Amino acid sequence: MHFIVLLVVAIVDISNANKELFQSLLNNYNDSEYFSVVYMSCNLNDMFFVSNISTDNFFHSVLITNDVINVPYYPTLTNKLVYIANGNCSKFPSILLDANQRDLFASPLKWIIFNAKFEDFKKVNCLVDSDLTLIQHSSENETKLTKVYKFRQGEELIVEDFGRFRNHTFIKTPSFIEITANRRRNLFEMYLRVCLVITHNSTYQHLLDKREKHLDSIAKVNYVFILHLGDFLNATMNFSVEPTWGYMDNKSNWNGMIGQLTTHRADIGGTPLFVTANRVPIIDYIAMTTPTKSKFVFRQPKLSFITNVFTLPFHISVWIASIILVIITALGLYLGIKWEWYKKRNVRNYEVIDHESDVELNDSIVDVMFLAFGAICQQGASAVPFTLNNRMIVLLLFTSLMFLYTSYSANIVALLQSSSTSIQTLDDLLKSRLQVGVDDTVFNRFYFPNASEPVRRALYLQKVAPAGQTPHYYQIDVGVKMMRKGLFAFHVETGAGYKIVGETFLEDEKCDLSEIQFLQVPDPWLAVQKNSSFKEMLKIGLRKIHESGIQEREVSLLYTKKPTCLSRGSSFIGVGIVDCYPAALVYACGMAIAFIIFLLELIYNQYIN
Repeated sequence: MHFIVLLVVAIVDISNANKELFQSLLNNYNDSEYFSVVYMSCNLNDMFFVSNISTDNFFHSVLITNDVINVPYYPTLTNKLVYIANGNCSKFPSILLDANQRDLFASPLKWIIFNAKFEDFKKVNCLVDSDLTLIQHSSENETKLTKVYKFRQGEELIVEDFGRFRNHTFIKTPSFIEITANRRRNLFEMYLRVCLVITHNSTYQHLLDKREKHLDSIAKVNYVFILHLGDFLNATMNFSVEPTWGYMDNKSNWNGMIGQLTTHRADIGGTPLFVTANRVPIIDYIAMTTPTKSKFVFRQPKLSFITNVFTLPFHISVWIASIILVIITALGLYLGIKWEWYKKRNVRNYEVIDHESDVELNDSIVDVMFLAFGAICQQGASAVPFTLNNRMIVLLLFTSLMFLYTSYSANIVALLQSSSTSIQTLDDLLKSRLQVGVDDTVFNRFYFPNASEPVRRALYLQKVAPAGQTPHYYQIDVGVKMMRKGLFAFHVETGAGYKIVGETFLEDEKCDLSEIQFLQVPDPWLAVQKNSSFKEMLKIGLRKIHESGIQEREVSLLYTKKPTCLSRGSSFIGVGIVDCYPAALVYACGMAIAFIIFLLELIYNQYIN
């Protein structure tokens, strides 16, 4: 069941006409839903009002009091509250002051006041979001209903014609718009104070010309939105600038743009900021206008930097099959050599191939092993069998290994040009050999040192600000240049970073770009003062800007998306010692072993033989 709580303040005379008018207004507000009544009256014994407004459409729970301070407050039902007061009551002035002090004229609370004068509201903050209805008898047969509000405290009241009550019928003004924020959106060129966050001096000259898009991008795109918002509300935007979004100092005071909002020196925060738990109680967020992220952007390291590419071309089963092939072939060749040398030595008239110019392969296991090793390395053989069947075995060995060697070499060439996908998380980045840098912005210098999650904290302490070193904060152009060289992850606002990437990277260098998010915050939102009277109309204006396509257009003009990979493998990649490290290690070990054997032979021949 829905309950609408009705707070009735100081009603002392309820005629039949007033009863009908009152019921008409309730129907207009509440659409005949059930509600409860808290009745405040100068006469605490006055039950006449309650009995007169009872109908089948309403259910009443009644509390009678004569002091607004004692009225129960229902925070969860503020959109269901209607306050009613009589200006003729002796306590009416104090009721207005007490209600104003408790901020009871703010949206979505509603007020109906009989027999009041405009002068009574000079000190009342009935601002543009208030719903304050005045009922004044203009003649015997007609009652005039108006709504009043003011733009700021201390300014003149603005009066709206709500309707007439004539001949027991409520007649609403035809041009009256029900939604308060839409009805009052014309601010008649009043000043709205907007605070922008600008961190680069050159931004002042390029707020609208789309130059230097990578500097203060979020401020530039939202500056355009604020100008459109001023046109929508017919307001004059008065801009001020702060160098920081705002953070709490040691004395629990807020600086920067948030400080401007909390001290009521600004109405709108013109540069979006992150939604954090400590900011929600002090400011109101109204719209997400700029879908931007700050992330670690880096080129995935080459596959050879992460693993030994010389073991990757073949599956383990292919390696095993290749080894078995060499062993079986070498064993068959050894047995064949043994047999042919046996025939040659012991059988007369044994027919052999004319091999006067050939170097004969001896029936030695060492010679067969060297022949097999030469076949594996595609180096040929210094000696060959002299019978046809054994030569066919050698041919089979060399041919099969030639195809394997060709496939292996082609795979190696492709793998040397491939990038890895091994770095996918912050933990991977922390354990990798990549260096880390951060864009030198105000919010990065705040959030990185204050990171508390273990991996993020370790990443900051070990890679961003190692002990004894200068923290790795760089200007955006310097950081992107280092990122292009590789083995470097740069934390940057992606829209601004990709703008420089698109201008400086070669096409194939854009193909191995990866991202990892560090900040645990959603997209930034525009903010206003807490409980601002302009909040609802600003939200509607920003929604109109979004629906009209202006927001998407401006974001696309200032923010660069991640480059698309169009030509992977179109250029040659240089191979360094890191890529060839496993092969160079094998070569070095072989040279070392050969040199040791050479020394042992010298010693043997010199001293033993």
